[in-house]
Amino acid sequence: MSNYSTDTETSSTQSGGVQSVDRAISVLEILAQRGEAGVSEVAAEIDVHKSTAFRLLGALEARGLVEQAGERGKYRLGFGIVRLAGAVTGRLDITQQGRPVCERLAEEIGETVNIAVMQEHYAINLYQVRGPAAVAAHNWVGELTPLHATSSGKVLLAHLPAKERAAVLAKSGLEKVGPHTITAKTKLEKNLAEARERGYAWTLEELEIGLHAMAAPIRDRDGVVIAALSASGPSYRFTEERLHELSPILLKGAEEISHRMGFLG
Repeated sequence: MSNYSTDTETSSTQSGGVQSVDRAISVLEILAQRGEAGVSEVAAEIDVHKSTAFRLLGALEARGLVEQAGERGKYRLGFGIVRLAGAVTGRLDITQQGRPVCERLAEEIGETVNIAVMQEHYAINLYQVRGPAAVAAHNWVGELTPLHATSSGKVLLAHLPAKERAAVLAKSGLEKVGPHTITAKTKLEKNLAEARERGYAWTLEELEIGLHAMAAPIRDRDGVVIAALSASGPSYRFTEERLHELSPILLKGAEEISHRMGFLG
């Protein structure tokens, strides 16, 4: 058999697998929307033969992601979904509890406000509110950003135990991503110590030219830092001086979200 045939078969198998995954996700979305649906309804909705829909539902049922609703032949989402959702529940709570605070801060500070958490050796933005002046602000939601070059990342790093922080930085490296990115470990550690002392971190064009930001920690009920609340804006307007002047507002907002998350300190 030629290499071409083997490659074609492999490609075909992979594409079939991706199609099955896509269909399975569509089935879950249909059940989430309708509450219950029979095999025929599912088949019609995703435009497949009834036997294909039956196989998909069977595979999802075996994993506990769907279950049969009584004896009517209808299917609904199973409790396996709860198990999967549990992995992100904490993050969703931060977004939910932080929403009103972010909206208020965006108005008060006048710049873009974000909530970010740590994911492996990155900071990932979960929620964003644009300030009244931020007409064309970049949408950071879902983006992975380098910890050492962002204010959110610095706050998250600053509150890690030293050993854990060293491991995370060893994994990520201190890449120069902006004109003023801190790439020396000793300088970064000094920066993080200052962030712990002041209660907030800041970056001045360290991620990209013309962008300044500051961030404060959000804590859970045990006082552990679980997220960062940041405000960012163009350097010509959100100057270093203005940034520090407005820091008490950000700190108060982070404290409010922390209290909403159960922190009593």
